Amino acid sequence: MSKYFNLLLVLSFFCLASCQKNRELYLFTSFHEPADGGLRYLYSEDGIHWDSIPGVWLKPEIGQQRLMRDPSIVRSPDGVFHLVWTTSWKGDLGFGYASSKDLIHWSEERMIPVMAKEPATINVWAPEVFYDDEQKQFMVVWASCVPHRFDKGIEEENNNHRLYYITTKDFKTISETKLLYDPGFSTIDATIVKRAPEDYVMVLKDNTRLSRNLRVAFAKSPYGPYSAASKPFTQSFVEGPTVEKVGDEYYIYFDMYRKKIYGAVKTRDFINFTDETSKVKVPLGHKHGTICKVPRSVVDRLLKNK
Repeated sequence: MSKYFNLLLVLSFFCLASCQKNRELYLFTSFHEPADGGLRYLYSEDGIHWDSIPGVWLKPEIGQQRLMRDPSIVRSPDGVFHLVWTTSWKGDLGFGYASSKDLIHWSEERMIPVMAKEPATINVWAPEVFYDDEQKQFMVVWASCVPHRFDKGIEEENNNHRLYYITTKDFKTISETKLLYDPGFSTIDATIVKRAPEDYVMVLKDNTRLSRNLRVAFAKSPYGPYSAASKPFTQSFVEGPTVEKVGDEYYIYFDMYRKKIYGAVKTRDFINFTDETSKVKVPLGHKHGTICKVPRSVVDRLLKNK
């Protein structure tokens, strides 16, 4: 009897060790100002308390200013990580792209020239990569200003942004660029969440002067059409939202750039929001990226590599 008990203990130990190794953690892409340093990471076990992973993991080598702002990452079903980012404040007609199997070794950086047919474009800001599990393709959303294209309201022509997108299955063959959303005001920093089939939420920044807050819009498809933008659910002067699901609730993180801290709200329905800023822990100096889940083994390798 004791032999069977000991065997059970041994099997239980190995099962526990294996489960811990394969348990998923939260990974948050990051950069530090002045944004020419490169890609950084944070990680969390609970999606609320975050720690830095030391080091820079990809140095920006493309674009007029060679920046790496707004790094957005998604893991495709084959386990490959796909990263997009802002390469310059102004002048570039595309965004940066690279891929990795382990978050350590990266492919050659490439510029995806999504606004090449719009040479008057001022910028390509905050590309956000989303994987469409129904169409089995990637969607990248970003903000660009094309002067004299839209009603500018109180904005200057060179600061009047709208949201555009492309789709791709491999980041080699790219679809035509299409307008995704014109809410009637300058908007940037969009991120898309799938809650269920035909149930999508887009969190976006109203970039109008004196507003600079976050709102949401809803659609039955990630490609729209989206509803009118909601009333703001944050204070002014925030940007770079990213969304993660913790249990039955969604946490929306955002950069409170004037206060130089990170804020967060939680919601179940994207209609009612609870401020969680005092409860989340995000290291100082972290600037906005996106959150995804990765196996614990991936984070362990990152921590051991530095």
